[in-house]
Amino acid sequence: MELRQVDPRALKPNPDNPRRTKARPEEDAQLAASVRAVGVTQPPVVREEGGGRLVILAGHRRTAAAIAAGLDAIHVLVRGADDGSDAARAFAENIVRANLGIVDQWRGVEALAGEGWSEEAIATAFDFHVRTIRKLRLLARVHKPVLDRVAAGDMPREEELRAIAAATLEEQAAAWKRLRAKRGERVAWYELARALAKRRLLARDARFGDDLAEAHGVVWEDDLFAPAGEDGRTTTCVEAFFAAQQAWLEGNLPGNGAVLEVDEYGRGILPRGAQESWRATPGPGDLVGHFLDPRTGEVRTRIYHPPEPKPARAARSEGADGGEDASAAAPSRPAVTKKGVGLIGDLRTDALHRALREAEIADDTLLGLLVLAFSGGNVQVHSGARGDDTRWGRRGRVASGISEGGVLTTHPAALRRAAREMLVEVLSCRVGMSCSGDAALLAGRAVHAEAYLPNMATEAFLSCLSKPAVEAAARAEGVRVHPRGKDTRAALVERFRDGTYTYPGARFAPTAEAPASGGPLPCPDAAGDAEPTGREPEPDDAGGLEGTGEPDGADDRVPPPASDGVTPLRPTA
Repeated sequence: MELRQVDPRALKPNPDNPRRTKARPEEDAQLAASVRAVGVTQPPVVREEGGGRLVILAGHRRTAAAIAAGLDAIHVLVRGADDGSDAARAFAENIVRANLGIVDQWRGVEALAGEGWSEEAIATAFDFHVRTIRKLRLLARVHKPVLDRVAAGDMPREEELRAIAAATLEEQAAAWKRLRAKRGERVAWYELARALAKRRLLARDARFGDDLAEAHGVVWEDDLFAPAGEDGRTTTCVEAFFAAQQAWLEGNLPGNGAVLEVDEYGRGILPRGAQESWRATPGPGDLVGHFLDPRTGEVRTRIYHPPEPKPARAARSEGADGGEDASAAAPSRPAVTKKGVGLIGDLRTDALHRALREAEIADDTLLGLLVLAFSGGNVQVHSGARGDDTRWGRRGRVASGISEGGVLTTHPAALRRAAREMLVEVLSCRVGMSCSGDAALLAGRAVHAEAYLPNMATEAFLSCLSKPAVEAAARAEGVRVHPRGKDTRAALVERFRDGTYTYPGARFAPTAEAPASGGPLPCPDAAGDAEPTGREPEPDDAGGLEGTGEPDGADDRVPPPASDGVTPLRPTA
């Protein structure tokens, strides 16, 4: 066998090469990058034929990579005349090769880094992404038994590997002792990563500077996987982060600002009697409540109107002392709390959206619904002068489906589908600024969305009703009324355990059609339209509510809808 230096372009491919399926483009690019960086480390094997022609027996991809790398000459091993074993050699050359394992790749990367190679240089030389090099280098911080499982081919996902590598070796050893897999089973990487994961807060969410960070002991760590140009620092000093953020907030509170407490849902609690404003910026007389998001530590705000001063309590009249009913002027107890109105809005919206997607809707009705939807109180149209702030759902996911390539489609099925999705995007019965008002109720009536309402005879919903309202519902359904409200609710729940009950006030009907004595609940244009009564809930046995207190402590109620004259849906199997 002879070693020669030849031009790779002069070599001829073997017509009997067993590898006919081409490698993936990224694999060829990686090989070319390696050849460009370190040359052809293993010379191709060739056979000399008549006229000095050299035919490749093994090394077609190396030869192609050398040509792609622009090499003018490479070394080759020239074999003698064909002894009948060329086919066997060519097959063995391709079949016995094994890919380099992930741990061996890491060891190779670490060896190059030890020789002074940067991560960018290694990535360029071997056509890797820099992120891949950094991921491999995470293995340097992994507990050895965990590393052995990775070397055996049981590889965690990147986010799991990051969580594991971020923990100390002692923490990894303790968690591995509890969660290691048995022989022949795969490791539950998610469980291991979750056991080792630490809560991390982002530096870009911090309002405080280095002085407060140092004073409260906040230590920043660089995130190697953060996108370029973004502050990728994080910290696991959660308590210190919140203390520094709170100190900054108290020291930089504006004149119209206030610090709010946070409820169990992470939302700032408004003062008792205050009404939230849905303005983008505070108006005259508005206050801005500031609070810390308990999940991320960000400073968030709520704009609200301060509570109105309570009028002085009028003196008791002589008539009241003389035996007249002094409670006659007291406001009546509402049938549904503010929480219950919100729940009805959610249920209505879900039912309406299901009906819009699944119910049979004639084309003329669909067209009318589209016109109706854009008359809703939650729809705003902006001119292009201040930028397009249309929701992505309407502008992208729905509209793009009928305007592909800049041409409006005329395909009936696509238009019908897009019309339904647009209606889902626009129409809402939920309480708040997104509510469509009567437009959504009319639409629900048109598509028979009532049939999609769930069973409302549940403890979660019935607990939002006053005791008289629960008793009225029970009488309407022939259910025994018990002295205690909770027992009446339980009887209603049992009555409709296998059926469906619809609260009359949750039906779809325009509020203008509701008689004064009853009918559907209104759909407010914004949360808080219902005026609070200022009365505290009374004990259940005295006719009060159970478990209906609002997060801000206010007893916000809406006027009661009566159930007289409206027949609820009967239970169905």
